[in-house]
Amino acid sequence: MSLKVTNKILEGIQQHIEAAYPDEGAGFLLGADGEVREIISLPNAREDEARHNRFLITPEDYLKAEMKAMELGMDLIGVFHSHPDCPNVPSEYDREWAQPFFSYIISRVDKGKTVNHRSWRLVEDRTQYEEEEIQIQ
Repeated sequence: MSLKVTNKILEGIQQHIEAAYPDEGAGFLLGADGEVREIISLPNAREDEARHNRFLITPEDYLKAEMKAMELGMDLIGVFHSHPDCPNVPSEYDREWAQPFFSYIISRVDKGKTVNHRSWRLVEDRTQYEEEEIQIQ
């Protein structure tokens, strides 16, 4: 399994998560057929003291993203978020809140600069993630 992403999309993700640093930044991935065509950057709705290692997407954010995807003729295919100053592997918290069939791009941001991006998918029984290749187009 792989996720197709353009450099322009990755640049948009990078701008958002670096601006959010030292907090986690997050947003939605819109697209179709395993290809990200648009992102929606979101404010981190977590309480101030938890934003450095947690993000929160509100139900209102989710609804707006679903409506935007429909308006654009796309699907909501995943979420992106950053891990400031720590490895970009899914945490147990990430697993508990994840949805099967979504792609999760987790970007490592060290000292305010993006180091790299990795993408993950939750397996159907929700016990773990599998890494998926990011194909940059």
